[in-house]
Amino acid sequence: MTEARRTEVPLNGDERAMLNAFLDAQRDTLEWKCSGLTAEQLKDATSPPSPLTLLGLLRHLTEVEYFWLEGILLGQGSHLGLYSGQANPVDGDGAWTDLDSHSVDTVMRNWKEACDASKRHAASLPDLDATAAYPWDNEPVTLRWITVHMIREYSRHIGHADLLRERIDGVTGE
Repeated sequence: MTEARRTEVPLNGDERAMLNAFLDAQRDTLEWKCSGLTAEQLKDATSPPSPLTLLGLLRHLTEVEYFWLEGILLGQGSHLGLYSGQANPVDGDGAWTDLDSHSVDTVMRNWKEACDASKRHAASLPDLDATAAYPWDNEPVTLRWITVHMIREYSRHIGHADLLRERIDGVTGE
């Protein structure tokens, strides 16, 4: 596996900077887990009967980025359902299936664009206490909660990526 540049997380400092660094480190780790593989390897569901693939993870997390940091936080929905066809990325299975509908290069570019857009959207807000309406009960949700949720979402899926990558070519590492 090629060594990708991964974000250094500061040991102390401003809360917002630390949370953003942890999220960027998770994003970098996912990219690292997907690096150096062929398109077919990225599409390989190595743990049947699960349809989980590294390419599916990239597609799902693209939708998650747009859902939380564009759709919920800013109330915009121009990129929602890019792969799943659903406004909520947990609805439907389009991100995990029909993996040939977009090239690997397009999926990687879309994911990087979603990450960049998320960073811009979050940075446009004055602080971590900025709120939006939580979609399931219309209660306020803060940028802080969304950022921590994104770290949790990536962490969970990086665990999946670790196992998938090891099954594909035996490569391990954090």
